[in-house]
Amino acid sequence: MANNNTDPETPLLGGIEAGGTKIVCAIASEPSEPLFEESFPTTTPEETTGKIIEFFEKAAQTHGPVASLGIGTFGPADIHPRSPGYGSILTTPKKGWSHYSIVQSIRDGLGTGIPIAFDTDVNAAAVGEAEYGAGRNHRFIAYVTVGTGIGGGFLQDGQILKGRMHPEIGHIPVPDYDAAYGKSTNVCPFHDSCLEGRAAGPSLAARWDIPGQDLPDDHEAWDLEAKYLAAGCISLTASWSPDTIIIGGGVSSKYGLIDRIRAAFADLSGDYWALPPLEIYLQNPALGQKAGIVGSLCLAQRMLQKPEN
Repeated sequence: MANNNTDPETPLLGGIEAGGTKIVCAIASEPSEPLFEESFPTTTPEETTGKIIEFFEKAAQTHGPVASLGIGTFGPADIHPRSPGYGSILTTPKKGWSHYSIVQSIRDGLGTGIPIAFDTDVNAAAVGEAEYGAGRNHRFIAYVTVGTGIGGGFLQDGQILKGRMHPEIGHIPVPDYDAAYGKSTNVCPFHDSCLEGRAAGPSLAARWDIPGQDLPDDHEAWDLEAKYLAAGCISLTASWSPDTIIIGGGVSSKYGLIDRIRAAFADLSGDYWALPPLEIYLQNPALGQKAGIVGSLCLAQRMLQKPEN
């Protein structure tokens, strides 16, 4: 079998960014420089897993087999290696995926004892930014992703922080700022006013009757969006006090939004905390939309350096 790895002595890494809408698969010798990458829609578990297995089988024909695999997945997910359900998606509205074990299905499909790291997509993105992006040279990193949902990941000295389960910062309470705009939009079915319900992509579309990506840069929607996201960042600052908060995801990439978030944060904070300049404290990911797949490859690399017990 041919191996076009740039360095035959370097183990080949596999990465999967398993989003609720799209799957990205990649192989690499160096996480920041994928050798081969492919994406496809997230459909049923069986069809999606089949395409993932096809990708790695096809990649092995040219580059050789991967030595380890890192998966950053949409959640909620069982990410604790000692849990009986490790590698599974937990209760999710995404049809067919509740309690589906991605790890076991991929392991069965590839037919190998390959070590697999399994974590959330936002934790993977946080690792990618810590290693190669905006989180370099910071000890305490918070990563917030704003897209179809809102999630968060935290790193301390490069290590992912976990409690009983992974953080669900999308569901922290936030004030109802909609009233000032003559609106009242919260799309979360579980909470009266939480960050995800007020500021995720679907709430933008429901509030303004148009998808966020189609709203003009100067639309008042972005001032309201910034205020909600700033309120979320205030909660992170008060509860943990990171060195930097990196705000990623499709919604966050809107031109000028990060500046609006900084301005709203300064207004809401009351000048209470001694913080770095807001251009450092609140920033977009340096890796952009690549943070998740680069981070997944980093997780694979970490499995070889220090396998889970």
